[in-house]
Amino acid sequence: MTSTAAAAEEPAAPKRGLRLPSAYTILFILIVIVAALTWIIPAGTYKYNPDGTPIPGTYERVDQNPARIVIDSLLAPVNGTYGIKSPEDGSISVYNSGELFGAIDVALFILVIGGFLGVTMKTGAIQAGIARIVVRLKGRERLMIPILMIVFALGGTTYGMAEESLAFYALVITVMIAAGYDSLTGAAILMLGCGIGTLGSTINPFATGIASGFAGVGIDAGIVGRIVILVVGLAFGIWWVMRYAARVKADPASSMLGADRTAIDAAFRSESAEDGAPAGMTGRQKVSLALFFLAFIVMIVGVVPWSDLGITRIPTKWWWFPEMTASFLAFAILVGFAGRMGEGEFVDAFVNGARDLLGVALIIGIARGVTVIMTNGQITDTVLNAAEQAVSGLGGVAFINLMFLLFIPLSFLIPSSSGLATVAMPIMAPLASFANVPAQLVVTAFQSGSGLVNLVTPTSAVVMGGLAIARVGYGTWLKFVWPLLLILAVVCMVVMSAAVVLS
Repeated sequence: MTSTAAAAEEPAAPKRGLRLPSAYTILFILIVIVAALTWIIPAGTYKYNPDGTPIPGTYERVDQNPARIVIDSLLAPVNGTYGIKSPEDGSISVYNSGELFGAIDVALFILVIGGFLGVTMKTGAIQAGIARIVVRLKGRERLMIPILMIVFALGGTTYGMAEESLAFYALVITVMIAAGYDSLTGAAILMLGCGIGTLGSTINPFATGIASGFAGVGIDAGIVGRIVILVVGLAFGIWWVMRYAARVKADPASSMLGADRTAIDAAFRSESAEDGAPAGMTGRQKVSLALFFLAFIVMIVGVVPWSDLGITRIPTKWWWFPEMTASFLAFAILVGFAGRMGEGEFVDAFVNGARDLLGVALIIGIARGVTVIMTNGQITDTVLNAAEQAVSGLGGVAFINLMFLLFIPLSFLIPSSSGLATVAMPIMAPLASFANVPAQLVVTAFQSGSGLVNLVTPTSAVVMGGLAIARVGYGTWLKFVWPLLLILAVVCMVVMSAAVVLS
């Protein structure tokens, strides 16, 4: 995905002070800690069902197999990327302690879909489409709030739109200011639109896809509950922004920007006069945008087990990461043809798009290294056994809400949602079987908790970059959004609780 943010001046020299380490550093430190724990935590194993889930009550201790802390910590990300095959039959499973599902297919999928997004963004189709909506709604800016939030939410729920949204802040905020609102209104449209869409990810390959893969369930599993979270959460988000916008327009002094609003408005009006009106949307861009959405429709058709749903008119393809990767590669080529790109231009756009997501692919490999150490040290099942004892008295509703609340601090600890999914799912998903909760609900709990945190985390380039462009202070954003965060948390918990009861 492409990060875009304009800088009007040279960045200031970094200030000294407390700075959180990157996700890479946090995950590698976690690998070393887990390697040390293999000397302390007793080794043990469960017996497993044919589907790879542990059988409750079958845990037994085995001989200790501690890791070589330095050597195995360095090898762990490599082994996590390739996967470890079972010595008995060569099969690969997600949970069984004698086997380990590799991350290479997930990492390659991430790189290819990054290339696909890079090619699509190169055509300007997404940018032109949103700019056209803004132009056509001029004079009806109140309507622009729900329409744009829905559009950005569609981007969030389908492909995790985040950094790409930074390109639209100046345009949307300028229009909002011209209509009598403030820059906070414009920033909220983008940040909450994309953020709630990602929180309610339905087919987002970077959240739902990765988590589902490591949880051993299809990306379609649990999609109904995620749609409900998306629709209800977005409705509350739209209401929250429109409520604030109406108050600011009726009484400019009520803006949460305070005395800074006058200077901020003047700055955006000045930039708007220099930029001019955005260009219209070409026929090639329309075709490219249609192919972009068709790619995700094809992915849905390919991964959903239609036969299990009693639907026979649509053939069940049983797609997973290899097939999805090939599909997005094919659509990247089609978008390139639709945009009339030359061979060199297409390759550059694809490679640059893949390069933008190289960090995500690396994080997945490093994060999978944690599971490698735990698997080889045979402490994964020991941790599961301790967790089994802890949740044995909990009902399904209490369990899934506990999972949701647990993922909130974990999302602060591991700021990469892809890395968190890779680390947590091999433990959290099988834990659900002890509470008789479907594993796909753990995926929903993960992405809901992570999505909630990503709306406010100060380590996010999207949050801090968007607020910087809008000239909104971080404290002001927290003051504006925290009541909505509580509402969204309640929505997630209610929907997941209902899903448990109905399952």
